[in-house]
Order: sequence, then structure tokens, then C-alpha cells
Amino acid sequence: MARQYGPLTIEDASYAYLVQDPPPPLAATAPDITVYVSGLSKSIATGLRVGFVVAPPSAVPALERAIRATTWNTPALTTAIACRWLDDGTVDHLEAQKRDDAKARQTIAGQELAGLPLISHPSSYFTWLPLPDDARADRMTATLARQHISVTTAEPFTTSTHTPQAIRLALGSTDLDSLRSTLRTVRRVAVEDAYT
Repeated sequence: MARQYGPLTIEDASYAYLVQDPPPPLAATAPDITVYVSGLSKSIATGLRVGFVVAPPSAVPALERAIRATTWNTPALTTAIACRWLDDGTVDHLEAQKRDDAKARQTIAGQELAGLPLISHPSSYFTWLPLPDDARADRMTATLARQHISVTTAEPFTTSTHTPQAIRLALGSTDLDSLRSTLRTVRRVAVEDAYT
């Protein structure tokens, strides 16, 4: 379809590391029309702000201009760390640890929110909780915020005119014990607000 209609395809692989054996990137199949983007800030460490772009030769000059206009360059020490860790297997090791951590967090979410209609991936750092049609995600978000729990509605992620009533639960920003207790509160609020 991309070849037929002409748009350049952008493949964001920032979270591809969460899949144990991911399929080959689209850029491997269609390198002439795909810009492949990834980096280490999601998979390794937030402070390791090193990104990668693989693009068709025709797109490279415009990408270089955009990068220079917004970033200029990565500090030499950060680049050296990233290259060394890519070469010596540290990146592979840390990504495997993060996959295991994400799986543990998904297991906890499944236990604490059992019986609720979760939508998730077994090694993702978030899960969706769809709400019944008569429930209001913004009301539930406000109720949780008063209890110092921050969740997101589906609105920022919606690409259509209809926004589903759902909340997005980020699972990776707290220790496992706090995650359990937080999810218990989410469950209680969801049952009281949406599933009664």
C-alpha cells in the first residue's frame, strides 16, 4: 500500500525490545520506503539519549537537517557508552532484564485486576482497562488522582472521532509492592465507579 500510494513509512521500534523474538522490521522488507527509528532511552536507561535512524538515501538529507535543527549531536561520552554496550552485549542483557520485569508487572496486574477486561501484551509496561459504555474515564481518572494515582484516558491516544471509555495503566514507574497496592485501589475504584 505504501508503494502504491507513495507515503514514506516511519517504523518506530522503540519498544520492539519487549518482544522476545520480534518479526523482522518493515525496513528489512521495504528499505526503499521505510524510515526505521529506535534508540536506547526506552530499552536501557532514560538518560542514555542515543537514537538511531535508518532511512532510504533520498530521505537522508531532510532527516539530517531536522536532526541538526533540533538536536545537533549526542555527547561523545554517551555515544561511546552506547556503542560499547551494543558491542559487548550489555544492551542485550539489559533488554532481557526489562522484558522479565515487564512480564512480572503484567502478572501482578493480571492478579490484582482479575475479572476486569484488560487489554495488554505479556511483556508490556502498560495495560488498558476498557470501561462499560455508560462509565466515564475522565471521572475515574479524577477519582484516582485524588488518591495520588495518575492514569490516562484513551483520549490522547485516539486517532478516530470516537474516543473509547478506557484508562491506560502504566506499570513500570513504581516498585512491585507499591504496584500491587496501587492496582488494588484502581480495582476498587473501577468496581465502584464503572462496574457496579
